[in-house]
Amino acid sequence: MNGLLPLTLAAVALSFFVSASAGLGGSLILVPTLALALGTKQGIALAALLLSGNNLVKVFAYRRSLPFRAAALVAFLTAVGAALGARLLIAVPEAVITSAVIASLAMALFAERIQPAALERAGAPVLAFGSGATSGVSGTSGPLKGVALRGLSLDRRHFVGAAALVSFVGDTTKAAVFTDAGLLDNSSYMLAAAAAPLMFAATFAGRYFNEAIGERGYSRLFWAVMGGYATRLVLTAV
Repeated sequence: MNGLLPLTLAAVALSFFVSASAGLGGSLILVPTLALALGTKQGIALAALLLSGNNLVKVFAYRRSLPFRAAALVAFLTAVGAALGARLLIAVPEAVITSAVIASLAMALFAERIQPAALERAGAPVLAFGSGATSGVSGTSGPLKGVALRGLSLDRRHFVGAAALVSFVGDTTKAAVFTDAGLLDNSSYMLAAAAAPLMFAATFAGRYFNEAIGERGYSRLFWAVMGGYATRLVLTAV
């Protein structure tokens, strides 16, 4: 674990900055980086722990714009889905999990090409459960969490606050399941503690960036990350 510390902390800083800037997207950097370094299951488990801490900091950073009532049902169903998905990740072979991650990315790319309203018709509760289950088994929820949150009709700042709440609940649920299964140990929690200063610095820098960046600029950044994620996962699966 010590040899991975520089790589992990660099990935933490970048992923937390992206996550705080847009509310979503941190797992797209952290999960593939840790999966390549540790293996798919261990990488997803450690990413869940680190993202849980990051989202706690995000909740604090956006504490003045947290829509608790509006996001409550989405958060609850995300947690239920995440618990089931995490248990599935523990039970199935690692090759299947890698395929699930690639499939999740393909779904995200496809969903970007269709009208969000087509997905929103499924309803925020169904999408929230699906996003939690997908996140539990693959480490990232693809487009489902974002579409579920868009259905709440929040302004940009409250959207990020809602994303922080929902992501914190989902990632904490996954981290608890992975700890119980032995995928996370004391060294994992020590690494998360070492990353705490970066969580604060990157999150507040991301919040500042969130107030300055345009929608077009964020879209380019997000899909550039998705493209890198696709390349790394394909290379890992080959």
